[in-house]
Amino acid sequence: MAEFFASFGFWGEAVWIVIKILVIVAPLLMAVAYLTYAERKVLSAMHLRRGPNVVGPWGLLQPIADGLKLFLKETVIPSGANRAVFILAPCVTFILALIAWAVIPFGPGLVLADINVGVLYLFAISSLGVYGILMAGWASNSRYAFLGALRSAAQMVSYEVSMGFIIITVLLFAGSLNLTDIVMAQKNIWFVFPLLPMAVIFFVSTLAETNRHPFDLAEAEAELVAGFNVEYSAMTFALFFLGEYANMILMSAMTTILFLGGWLPPADVALFTWIPGPVWFAFKVAAVLFVFIWVRGTFPRYRYDQLMRLGWKVFLPLSLASVAIVGGFVAYGLSPAAG
Repeated sequence: MAEFFASFGFWGEAVWIVIKILVIVAPLLMAVAYLTYAERKVLSAMHLRRGPNVVGPWGLLQPIADGLKLFLKETVIPSGANRAVFILAPCVTFILALIAWAVIPFGPGLVLADINVGVLYLFAISSLGVYGILMAGWASNSRYAFLGALRSAAQMVSYEVSMGFIIITVLLFAGSLNLTDIVMAQKNIWFVFPLLPMAVIFFVSTLAETNRHPFDLAEAEAELVAGFNVEYSAMTFALFFLGEYANMILMSAMTTILFLGGWLPPADVALFTWIPGPVWFAFKVAAVLFVFIWVRGTFPRYRYDQLMRLGWKVFLPLSLASVAIVGGFVAYGLSPAAG
């Protein structure tokens, strides 16, 4: 197929790239929509409720109804807001949540851009996500929104430090910055087993990075009304909503690639190998997403001082120590990737 489009020159290759982007983005947007449905169903089961069950069979059309409702509503912009930045902020958040998927490998060779610094690209994109939230809080011209944005910025920066050190431990074992190489380095054993404490810290850090419960202090209703997005409505609010859930899926994909073997089956036996790699990848991502929802239905919200203490006084020393320990193991040739 690629050779066919390449025969048409520059424009043919451009069309082929657009097709590949659509093949990734369209299912991702559908997954984001139905992740909201899955979250409501899982939480309702935990609370002994029914959840969405009216719009369509088993409530399956509820995400579409919600999307249409937000699309048809009027977008209200506060009179004191900076209109350009106010509108740009949710667009930045949503676009950053999508472009990160350019380097995510779904299977052997199934990746849009198989670059050698895929981990750095992902870390850079996830770090830029704070700008959309800061822009929203400042442009809203509201004290509540601005305080929520500052909370989110401090929270995301704090936990990115620990995530960076944990990613370094994975890179030391894998010996490569390429995401496909990291997955293949786990052919003997998934990194979640030798790096279990780091995998747990990484997952908790992704909760804080995506402003998810119990670290959703940037959107605390009790003291901030709704946080950085309090002045947003209609499609501008929907873009923040979609960006948050797309980031959840992205962080679950990163956890799957770094610790759960990506598209690799649990064992190299006929019972597992007949299932295609992308199916294994999707199943693992769905399992991590279930834990995201499970945590929301289980734990109470942290206080902000507890959040900062956990990031700087617990996770940072542990992740820094793990770099030194894993570096020592690798220096003596004890990497699990070496078999």
